[in-house]
Amino acid sequence: MKFLSVSAAVIGLLLSAGAFSQVLKNSAEWPNTDFSNSSVDHSEILSGGPPKDGIPAIDNPEFVNNAEASEWLKDKEPVIALDINGTARAYPLQILMWHEIVNDEFADKAVSVTFCPLCNASIVFDRDLGGVRYDFGTTGRLRRSDMVMYDRQTESWWQQFTGEAIIGELNGTVLNQIPSKIVAFESFRKQFPDGQVLSKDTGFNRQYGRNPYAGYDDINSSPFLFRGKLDKRLKPMERVLSMRSNDQTMLFDLTSLKTRPVVNSEFGDTSFVIFAFEDMNSALDKRDISSSRLIPSAAVYDSTVDGQQLNFEINDGIVTDSETGSQWNIFGIAEKGELAGTKLQQLDHGVHFAFAWLAFDPDAQIFKH
Repeated sequence: MKFLSVSAAVIGLLLSAGAFSQVLKNSAEWPNTDFSNSSVDHSEILSGGPPKDGIPAIDNPEFVNNAEASEWLKDKEPVIALDINGTARAYPLQILMWHEIVNDEFADKAVSVTFCPLCNASIVFDRDLGGVRYDFGTTGRLRRSDMVMYDRQTESWWQQFTGEAIIGELNGTVLNQIPSKIVAFESFRKQFPDGQVLSKDTGFNRQYGRNPYAGYDDINSSPFLFRGKLDKRLKPMERVLSMRSNDQTMLFDLTSLKTRPVVNSEFGDTSFVIFAFEDMNSALDKRDISSSRLIPSAAVYDSTVDGQQLNFEINDGIVTDSETGSQWNIFGIAEKGELAGTKLQQLDHGVHFAFAWLAFDPDAQIFKH
């Protein structure tokens, strides 16, 4: 049932006056979206400035090999690395910065690679759900400073940070997240010499390599268009690495990980290890991304392999496990030694700004280093 077929009196009982006004405005612009089916307060959703698809998703991505990408992509620049069944692709943040969504298909998977600069949230979703393949665009709206996406099949609205539909026919539906990580391009190129890199030939004229949010990730800054109470346990713009165990979340702040790049610990009934190597440019620091300060690329892995718990340490920049002496990289893959070729199971849900994670998951715990 569409919103326009529901009386204002009924809707008024459900929504505040401000939210009701926002629904009226949205329904005029989005006549195919069922605004009566919503799980959020509409007053929380703000215009980020651009209109629908004003930040255009990439729907027919082109790719180049590592050598071709090296002509314009610097070694330390950040890319979203996605490895599906041994086939790897890299999506440079210098491109995602301007598009926020790439609808792609490879290795028998249909994926949406998403990046919200305001939350520093890079998340990859499976586009196949319930036998239907969806593709996504940008609404131009924000909620808690996070991008609100929409699918072109039903025009339902989705919260990028959670992957959940919050308004429309698919309200309450949750997309499956596919593990990925942000790493330096040189790390991707070394691990995946036959990998592919998203091309700058997007069909759009943008200043790829330039950061339109210069200085945004200053740890003492405040998030853009954020409404709500900020959790004071961490500075809002602190980058955090997240993992979940038994429906509980643990956050690890990257500032602490700079001085402790390998962490062995337990959370719930899971033994884990963190690798955090300060080896890539921030995408949200200087105007020129390749000139930005270095920040850690980080990931959390299950430290148990074939029933054996491994303990890791780093010496002279090389990570080894104490049990076999094998050498490991940021992808959780043993490069040398007895366990060469072994891949640890990734546990984290990415690296995001603390304010965003705590806004959507206020019960998250903070790891005490």
